[in-house]
Amino acid sequence: MNRKPNLKDVAELAGVSAITVSRVLTTPEKVSDKLRQKIEQAIHELGYIRNHAASALASNRSGVLAVIIPSLSNIVFNEVLQGIYSAVKPHQLQVILGDCHYSPLEEEKLIATLLSQAPEGVILTGTDQTDYARKLLQNAGIPVVQLMELTDQPIDINIGFSHLDAGMAMTQHLLARGYRRIGFLGARMDPRTQQRLAGFKRAIEDWNLAQARESQALCQQFVVTTGQSSSIKLGGQLLQAVMAESQGQCDAVFCCNDDLALGALFEARKMNLRVPADLAIAGFNDLEASALVEPGITSVAAPRFAMGKQAVELLMQKASGGQREFSPIDVGYSIMVRGST
Repeated sequence: MNRKPNLKDVAELAGVSAITVSRVLTTPEKVSDKLRQKIEQAIHELGYIRNHAASALASNRSGVLAVIIPSLSNIVFNEVLQGIYSAVKPHQLQVILGDCHYSPLEEEKLIATLLSQAPEGVILTGTDQTDYARKLLQNAGIPVVQLMELTDQPIDINIGFSHLDAGMAMTQHLLARGYRRIGFLGARMDPRTQQRLAGFKRAIEDWNLAQARESQALCQQFVVTTGQSSSIKLGGQLLQAVMAESQGQCDAVFCCNDDLALGALFEARKMNLRVPADLAIAGFNDLEASALVEPGITSVAAPRFAMGKQAVELLMQKASGGQREFSPIDVGYSIMVRGST
């Protein structure tokens, strides 16, 4: 065959009607296993490529879920994806995945492209979409889930936690442990990292206000940030920078993620700083390695796998005519206290 095979070709090879082939592609659970296997074999032999847009027009189902994340290499988002993939199979969905590289404009382009595939829903990371992207999603007429953080103006369904509150809680933990010259190490400075920094600053401001009322010594803060991508190596470099800025007086660092915290831990050893006696180190995201190093790194944990899974479940509930509106769902966070603080 010198042309692109179509639905009719599949039907002829399988010895069934085109309607039966269409049913296998859209609602396979309504077709017997024997017949479905026969049609799938014909599809495989012909190399038939399904036209999702046409199928969606005919059946109101495309079988496609669009997912956009900021980074394919970041294990934090991999855990969210694992939750998504665990939930899509019972719904006969295929995931189309896009990586926006932390760029709202790139995300906007991906949204326009993926919407052309007539997805049954869209899952996004974060809440900082451009105005045009929000308009596209609102006009698409399909469920949209914004993950990982909370907003009081969601596009549709919002599942996450407050990074500002988590940043405050971690800083309060360091203050409660007696540290008074605390640094913040930040990389990339995406909106979630900026919220963690805002929480850090607010916790210290609140502490200092309370101390000032009782004429007590205040806490000093040292902030070192960069737009560079996060890495373990960068964590060591940022620790060097904050120790230089504080003239070696910094006694604790709150790192915006565990990559930086691991780098700070390794660099502290090179600098002959005892952790936590000379320097406490805290991170964010609670990566597996943080519990395996010695001392283990205190970090902020959030249920990323559960967020991904719940996103699919609520999206499909809404797509099937279920609940029409959802209040933002706060999944919370935990401070995993380990030896580094």
